[in-house]
Amino acid sequence: MAKKKKKIKIGQIVGYILNILLILVSALIVIGVYYIIQIKVLKNDYANMFGYTFFEVATGSMANTIEIGDVVVVKITKEVEENDIIVYKDGDNFVTHRLIQKNDDKLIAKGDANNSQDKPISIDQILGEVIFIIPKIGIWKKVLLSPEILGLSATVIILLGITFTYTAKTEEKEDE
Repeated sequence: MAKKKKKIKIGQIVGYILNILLILVSALIVIGVYYIIQIKVLKNDYANMFGYTFFEVATGSMANTIEIGDVVVVKITKEVEENDIIVYKDGDNFVTHRLIQKNDDKLIAKGDANNSQDKPISIDQILGEVIFIIPKIGIWKKVLLSPEILGLSATVIILLGITFTYTAKTEEKEDE
């Protein structure tokens, strides 16, 4: 008895790709909602996601290492060493600079592109250590989250879904 080989159709492949995209977009939406709840509803200064948070860099004080618009992923910890890039709270602002000196109760940080060091900070002001830099994501965020692009993306996804659903149904009828 010969086994029939099952043909994978274009509609199925596109369906799988759309499902993967749907899962990724859903995950991003869940993260975004969690972030909004942490910041807006619970009034936290930052969103703690399993011991990590992230910030978009707003100034060029760390130029050549971290640029304006880059996003830094921060491990929330007080255990930092000299030469680590740290994030600390100064008043209402979070500052991302390199730790250049660590004494018992005073820490000195400095932006790589700055000529002078920051005023001394305490260990209590430290939020954590930068463990990863995502370049230029801030610019993409502004572009991709603009109403025009969001509307266009949603329209394209819906039309692709309709087209390939119709194509798959037409192929099923032809096979019968």
